[in-house]
Amino acid sequence: MIDTSSNDHPDTQPRHEMHGLYPKAESVADFQRHLAAVHARIENACQRAGRDPASIRLLPVSKTMDEASIRLAHAAGLRFLGENKVQEAYRKWETMSDLVDLQWSIIGHLQTNKAKLVARFASEFQALDSLRVAEELDRRLQAEGRAMDVFVQVNTSGEASKFGLEPDAVAGFLRGMPAFSALRVRGLMTLALFSSEASRVRECFILLRSLRDRLRQETDIGISLNELSMGMSGDFEIAIEEGATVVRVGQAIFGARAVPDSHYWPGADPKHPS
Repeated sequence: MIDTSSNDHPDTQPRHEMHGLYPKAESVADFQRHLAAVHARIENACQRAGRDPASIRLLPVSKTMDEASIRLAHAAGLRFLGENKVQEAYRKWETMSDLVDLQWSIIGHLQTNKAKLVARFASEFQALDSLRVAEELDRRLQAEGRAMDVFVQVNTSGEASKFGLEPDAVAGFLRGMPAFSALRVRGLMTLALFSSEASRVRECFILLRSLRDRLRQETDIGISLNELSMGMSGDFEIAIEEGATVVRVGQAIFGARAVPDSHYWPGADPKHPS
C-alpha cells in the first residue's frame, strides 16, 4: 500500500477556473511578464513547502501555438518547449531550425509508428508507458546516434481514459528499461485528476511521489528516479508542495488556447488548462 500522507498545505486550491482568462502573449514583454508571474507562483509554493525554487524546472508548453508566438517566446528567453502531438512538434522543429538552441520535449502519448520522428529531433520524452514504444524508440535513437531523457508515465487518477502505467506495474516496467541503452530514465510523470477539489488533485501527486520513494528502496531496479514531472497551469503549486521537480505550464505563459485539452488527452475536461 502506497503512503498518501501529504505535506499539509490544505489551503492551496487548483486554478482550473482561470481557463480562458489567461491573456495571450503578443510581445516579448508579455512573455516576460507572464514568466515572472509563473516564477512568483513557483517561489510562493516552494516557500510553503520549504523547498528551493532552483530545484523546480519550468517546462513551457507550446502546443497549438503558432511559429510567431514561439519565436517571441524564444526571444524572451525560452529554450526548452513541451509539445503533445509529435507531427505538430516535428513541423515546428523543421520550420524553426534556425533557432539552433531551441529544444523540444514530447509530453503526449506516442505510437510506435511516430518513434522515428521523435528520435530525430526531440531531446526528451515524458510519456513512456509501453515497452514496445521503448524498444522502437531505442532502435531509432541508436540509428540516429543519439540518446534521450525519458520519464515513465503513471496513471495516478485511476481513470481508464488516461494513458500511463498502473502504479503496481511501474516496478516491473523499470526493471526492463536497462535493455534500452539510448533511453535515460530520469523519473516519473503524471496527469492529475481534473477537479476543483484540491484534496483529490493532491492525492494524485502524493501517489506519484510515494511510488517514487518506494521504488528507490527497491535496489534491483537500479534507476535513480530523481525527477517528478507533475502539475500544469491550474495545479502546479499543489504539485510543487508534493515534490514536483518539473512543472508543465502552457496557458499561464502563452495565453489561453482555442483548442481544448480534450483534443490531446482522452477523457480530459475541456476546461483543464495545462
